[in-house]
Amino acid sequence: MTDLTTASGIPVPDNQNSITAGPRGPVLLQDFHLIEKLQHFNRERIPERVVHAKGSGAYGSFTVTHDITRYTKAKLFSAIGKQTETFLRFSTVGGEKGSADTERDPRGFALRFYTEDGNWDLVGNNTPTFFLKDGIKFPDFIHTQKRDPQTNLKSAQMMWDFWSRAPESLHQVTILFSSRGTPDGYRHMDGFGSHTYSLIDEQGQRVWVKWHFKTLQGIKNLSAAEAVRLAGTDPDYAQRDLFNAIAGGDYPRWSVEIQVMDDEQRTAWEARTGWDAFDLTKVWPQGDFPRIPVGILELNRNPDNYHADVEQAALSPSNIVPGLGYSPDKMLQARLFAYHDAQLYRVGTNHQHLPVNRPRCPFHNQQRDGAMAIANGGAAANYDPVRAGGPAAGGFGHGDAGWQVEGAAGRYDTRALDDHYTQAGKLFRLLSDDGKRELIENIAAALSGADAATRDRQIGHFLRADPAYGHGVAEALYRIANGA
Repeated sequence: MTDLTTASGIPVPDNQNSITAGPRGPVLLQDFHLIEKLQHFNRERIPERVVHAKGSGAYGSFTVTHDITRYTKAKLFSAIGKQTETFLRFSTVGGEKGSADTERDPRGFALRFYTEDGNWDLVGNNTPTFFLKDGIKFPDFIHTQKRDPQTNLKSAQMMWDFWSRAPESLHQVTILFSSRGTPDGYRHMDGFGSHTYSLIDEQGQRVWVKWHFKTLQGIKNLSAAEAVRLAGTDPDYAQRDLFNAIAGGDYPRWSVEIQVMDDEQRTAWEARTGWDAFDLTKVWPQGDFPRIPVGILELNRNPDNYHADVEQAALSPSNIVPGLGYSPDKMLQARLFAYHDAQLYRVGTNHQHLPVNRPRCPFHNQQRDGAMAIANGGAAANYDPVRAGGPAAGGFGHGDAGWQVEGAAGRYDTRALDDHYTQAGKLFRLLSDDGKRELIENIAAALSGADAATRDRQIGHFLRADPAYGHGVAEALYRIANGA
């Protein structure tokens, strides 16, 4: 057993008894080990994430199995068989850090690739869509998923009032209240980058891309009743399942695939469908844009310390490497700022110095000082002189030539003209009869906690998606109201 020391490395001769003036006290302030121990204990917790507070994580590897170099110059895709170290954090979205793993909620799927060109963070969910298309509404939405400021209780009224006034949420609501809303742990669910991103080739040409991670364990979901039972008997069910599987050598794997759309295809598809390719509430139908295989993701190492690696993991979609890029997706654009800013608040100015966040390649920046500055640049220059040689070849950042922008700066609201119903209705009709019944019963149970006006408004959205959808929910609500 290693001898105990203080944080400064000083041996601790007695970790059982405080220094006192005589056997009965009082305790003396000179007992620095006692003081340090209590002071650190009072500061053990860092602020929990506002969203995605409850999570699990593991290290692994990504292996290239198919050539996509025609789309991207990113080095991690440069050769079939090439491996890149990864870290993946799963999470529930709305609950606090102590909430149950089996609550009905989207699941976060935040993946880091430690590439030779720096960290690439692909931050998504287990759903291909989201409730919103504009980040300015994100704080409002999350407040409805948290606790009522007066009662400090979760509020069905707040949730459904928001959703019923935001029909853009209907597609994601349909996914959430289907069986996919309660996946059986983290190993048996798919992951998605969700947003539209881009790939950039050696010539600086861009294509738009959607990332898919298809579980090779097979999709498994929990019934609503089983999810509730597990929340009471094993609230850490998903954490236990993931940790034990990896510890036992049963490494979970996902097939990594992409959908690709060039600008010519985008223009034609948007004209034909009336949908915005960058709208996070929409999917790209696979009949129009088939999935293309890329590689295999495997998780094969549990963290040695949960707090150091999972709790302090600080990912941001703004972390991309040459050959990858963003898109005009409004939600993505907001998250490019918000995620990094959240990590600065939660973990600190130098959170990138921590092992889970540190790139595996050499890095050289001119950031200096601040709290917890571990890699502070040594004697290297802390500034870059003005260079007047003109822009580098290939445009701005990462050899990315950018995309064309049009129009005057302003606030544009297209919601009144957007189609919020077609994709949600198609999803409803794709479900089996049992799947439809489960979806309707799950929605009715949750919606019954809202007032009559909110219920009617939400049923109106279901009816526009598919008459059977709306009538089914209305009938289920009637049965609940009459105790049937």
